Amino acid sequence: MKLNFTKGLYNWTVLGLLAAVLVLLNFIGSMLYFKLDMTKDQRYSLANSTVTYLSNKENFENRISIQIYLDGNMPSELKNFQNALKDKLKDFKRIAGTRIEFLFTDPNVGTEDEINALRAQLYDRGKGILPLEILYLKDGTQSQMLLFPGALLSYSVNGITKEGVVQFLPGTQPGRPYALEQMSEMIENALNNLEYNLLSAMRRLTQTSKPTIAFLQGHGELNPAQTMRARALISPYYQIKDVALNDSIAALKDVDGLIIADPQTPFSQKDLYLIDQFVMRGGKLLCFMNTLALDEDTLNATGMTHTTRKNLLLDRLLFDYGIKIKENYVLDANCAPKIVPFAETAFLPWFYHMLATPSLHPITRNVDPISLKYANEIEFVQLPKAQLTPILTSSSNAIPSGLQPLINLALPLNYGKNPKLVDNPEDPINKLCVAGLSEGFYQSHFKNRIVAEFANSKDANYLEQSQKETKILVVGNGSFIRNSYDSILDPQKINSYLYRPIAINELKVDAELAQRRIPIIFGNQELFQNMVDYMMGDNSVLDIRSRQIDIKEIDKEKIKSSSLFYKSMNMMLPLLLILALAFIMNWIRKRRYTR
Repeated sequence: MKLNFTKGLYNWTVLGLLAAVLVLLNFIGSMLYFKLDMTKDQRYSLANSTVTYLSNKENFENRISIQIYLDGNMPSELKNFQNALKDKLKDFKRIAGTRIEFLFTDPNVGTEDEINALRAQLYDRGKGILPLEILYLKDGTQSQMLLFPGALLSYSVNGITKEGVVQFLPGTQPGRPYALEQMSEMIENALNNLEYNLLSAMRRLTQTSKPTIAFLQGHGELNPAQTMRARALISPYYQIKDVALNDSIAALKDVDGLIIADPQTPFSQKDLYLIDQFVMRGGKLLCFMNTLALDEDTLNATGMTHTTRKNLLLDRLLFDYGIKIKENYVLDANCAPKIVPFAETAFLPWFYHMLATPSLHPITRNVDPISLKYANEIEFVQLPKAQLTPILTSSSNAIPSGLQPLINLALPLNYGKNPKLVDNPEDPINKLCVAGLSEGFYQSHFKNRIVAEFANSKDANYLEQSQKETKILVVGNGSFIRNSYDSILDPQKINSYLYRPIAINELKVDAELAQRRIPIIFGNQELFQNMVDYMMGDNSVLDIRSRQIDIKEIDKEKIKSSSLFYKSMNMMLPLLLILALAFIMNWIRKRRYTR
């Protein structure tokens, strides 16, 4: 009897200890957070730049409150997106701690008046979250749902509360809902952009000061209406202004970055001097330019046209910074088509409209092919204190034209259906550079070119060499960031107009090809954002933009053919495992007690 009591006490003690250990491990596990991302594209991990931004308390010291209006009873596709959003915010909070708080809210809960009032508040006359109306099948009948797939962010500093909005999924127009089965690509894009959209909204909300970027005017550059899309992309993070030099030494005094977009007339020596000294002081210079001019209307009307030299003189300045822009064009077999109504075929492979190949530089990583029409070739000039990097190149099946070439629409007809522009089109040595980056220290372009009396004057503040490291980026294409636009009369002012870009985003697609429904997507928009961020030293979003999460489409035919097998496995395998375990336990008991 005593033996049985001792054995029972021992068993209960072991069971109690085991239970205590399990409770302790569960408690410790609830206090710790560990996640191992085994996916190839690291879709469940934050980018390094995101971790760096969230970890640094100098970026934002106070709490950011995030109210997400994507909750409630939703179709599984949207529920999966909501779960991905929750996981992302949990990762943010794990790093930022109490500096980030988030809450999911269902905007369709409450009385009818409360729901309508909240919807009006969220919409905010089109300035807030845009509603998404979807159609889907539920219990065999078609149902309709109105969602607000976005979030409101608030941040207080010095007693002032700032608010921001982030839209995760696109909105719909009234009376034009999306069918759920049409939204797979939208949801995939939203998942790809989830981390970027969240971090961008936080950056806009917490940014205390903005560097100044100026668009140069006065030499036939693209006007503000022609760069409206490009300005809208960077204006949340930078102060944007236009500047004309007008021989003023102070013209670029408070400018951090200077964009020169498609100049048409020569630069004076005074203007070149001001730009040179801007670079010597550490200013960042972005040039989108062609050394040749052509009349495309003449080309389309007659089938050929001559090119002429612009003689901008700006290329001579850039030469001293290590970048040489040649007076030719790059012809690339990897190109977009051109619409030619009078030809035997309406579309010709237009070698002059190249789809440039991104390099391995962070600026271009995972960016779509870049649209460049009539791009000049770029060569590098080695400098002792500068690092030179190609940013965009042609394919290996490309050749340079001659200097100041004659452009002829009949050119593609000479190469047939599979154009071979070089003898060995697979050899990467044939790649030609069309965009280059120079980083480092430079000698002034005007060293030994100005009189000593001016150079030694204190009022001139002449710098013979760079004060600090800087960057110059040159793209051999002036229309890189140009958008077409239309105008309407300004109702507030007489004989005044308001401008807006056309509906087609020409930084993503070619307007003429888009109207013919030729789906060629360009990466110009993302590349321009990356360029500006890199040049201005803000690399917090480069890693995110360069990530690509691929959601593999489900093979519906395989599901149909294999569904019975997997259903049977799901039902029978657990039963078989239980029976096998019972058989093994019974065998062990018999073996043990029959001895």
